[in-house]
Amino acid sequence: MDARTETLEFQAEARELLRLVIHSIYSNKDIFLRELISNASDALDKLRLEALRTPDLHVDASDPHILLEIDKERRTLTVRDNGIGMSRDEVVELIGTIAKSGTAELLQRLRESRDAAASQDLIGQFGVGFYASFMVADKVTLLTRRAGETQATRWESAGEGSYTIESVEDAPQGTSVTLHLKPEDKEDHLFDYADPWKIREIVRRYSDFITWPIRMAAEGQADGDAPAVETVNSMKALWARPRDEVTDAEYHEFYKHISHDWTDPLETVRLQAEGTFEYQALLFIPSHAPLDLFMREHRRGVQLYVKRVFIMDDCEALMPEYLRFVKGVVDAQDLSLNVSREILQHDRQIQLMRRRLVKKVLATVKTMLADHPDRYRTFWTEFGAAVKEGLVNDPDNRDAILDIVSFASTDDPEEVTTLRGYVERMKDGQEHVYYLTGASRSAIENSPHMEAFRAKGHEVLILTDPVDEMWVESVPEFGGKRFQSIAKGQVDLDDEDTAEADREKRREDFAPLLTWLTETLAENVKEVRLSTRLTTSPACIVGDANDITPTLERMYRAAGQDLPPIKRILELNPEHPLVTGLRDAHAARTDGTDLTGLAETAELLYGMALLAEGGELADPPRFTRLLADRLAHTL
Repeated sequence: MDARTETLEFQAEARELLRLVIHSIYSNKDIFLRELISNASDALDKLRLEALRTPDLHVDASDPHILLEIDKERRTLTVRDNGIGMSRDEVVELIGTIAKSGTAELLQRLRESRDAAASQDLIGQFGVGFYASFMVADKVTLLTRRAGETQATRWESAGEGSYTIESVEDAPQGTSVTLHLKPEDKEDHLFDYADPWKIREIVRRYSDFITWPIRMAAEGQADGDAPAVETVNSMKALWARPRDEVTDAEYHEFYKHISHDWTDPLETVRLQAEGTFEYQALLFIPSHAPLDLFMREHRRGVQLYVKRVFIMDDCEALMPEYLRFVKGVVDAQDLSLNVSREILQHDRQIQLMRRRLVKKVLATVKTMLADHPDRYRTFWTEFGAAVKEGLVNDPDNRDAILDIVSFASTDDPEEVTTLRGYVERMKDGQEHVYYLTGASRSAIENSPHMEAFRAKGHEVLILTDPVDEMWVESVPEFGGKRFQSIAKGQVDLDDEDTAEADREKRREDFAPLLTWLTETLAENVKEVRLSTRLTTSPACIVGDANDITPTLERMYRAAGQDLPPIKRILELNPEHPLVTGLRDAHAARTDGTDLTGLAETAELLYGMALLAEGGELADPPRFTRLLADRLAHTL
């Protein structure tokens, strides 16, 4: 029997490392209890395994559990388990590691390490979880006896200058950690951890799905009553149970619990990965979008568990921004409990999980589109604008996203269409998927750019979300059909037999006018040309094939980006009386007659085209005055 008692001093480097652990890794002090319960759960797991491996080992495995004891008068909280326990050597190795030689070297490596994962490995060598206790306790006492042994060990420290370790008798199997709690300090987010209600709340939040029962004194128990305990965790890890053992109602209740939503989810997504890297996921697609879906401070991501131990809310590394509405749980088997958000961003296993989760969610939506069109319609109405962000930000999954996106179009005033549906309805010989972006469906449908397409029966996608201005610039095609804005580049909808002959004649007739207008409107446009996209309007403004749209230009400028002025093209309808009249009037003044009046008419023509597409006049008062003068001359 070894009754040695030792008092050892922490080195200066060890004290610095302890401060780093307590103040830098954890900002939420509540998680100290999660760490202690996780350690206790591990001890129970090890006892179960040891009992199976060594049947003749004399251990008590009849009622494995974790017990939380609160003494309000002494202000102590004890976390007790009847698991595997530790020997004195194991206490030194596992709990006293922080005081072992080599601390200075490891601390130096930690300072120098620029790799987040390497830093995590170094920190992990110091039993970080246990030392989180010092965030809330002035002193920590650990009492433990390994299963199958008779001698116990007590370790005690105030987390500053020294710690003691001694051998004792008459301790139960397992480990108890007693925290001598600091006074409450709400400004420092240090709560009253001697309050049973607070402890229950922490357990249900962070450790509800621990496999083993976590017990506490029953609520409402009067002083002097016989001790009675109750289990405060549910021990229900729905994601780990077979699908046929869980009802939809249970899934829906679980979704409401983690999302704080009142309505049932639109879709439940299950995923279980086995092999070298094991994890389970239970994800939910909500039935409506949160009010802050497009706000900068919107919280996104799913909950991350490690071996059923809650690690963090809103784990952004597991879900991309465009799927920020997805809720749920991912439970990994091989991650550290001390993993941080920064480390997760660079963790290879997390990246592999993320890729598979994204593919699973997109595949689920595709199945919904095929099998449950009503639910898909709800999904797209609520989240479509967010999903389209993935066309810009997630090129690896762009094809999968293109398979599930839908758009309003001129084919149906009420229903949206998929791209596949659009391609199937395309006219023979049509080479492009036509679209037009704008502020609203009404503005697009009344745009001059739509006239020839409507007249010839070509379907046009109606894109009204701000993100549409972005993705159409980065997505070249779908199904071999290139996307083509009907407000950019040359559009030829004439019949092949008559197109060339008509063009040549028009070019000859209008060449002098087009040359003069290009010079007259040089401050505003880079070219004036004839149009094939107009049937009733006199003019419209279009961009070159590679120009950004005016809406996108305004978005960039609003974001503080200084863009050079972008001149566009004025197209004229050669069949419109105003244009033919302007041509004739210009031809009649070739003898040097003053062209001031015609120049003002040209300016009005450009202004009308700008207003028709929803643009803004550079000088509205001048435009109004010129228009009033012209109207007056007609009376």
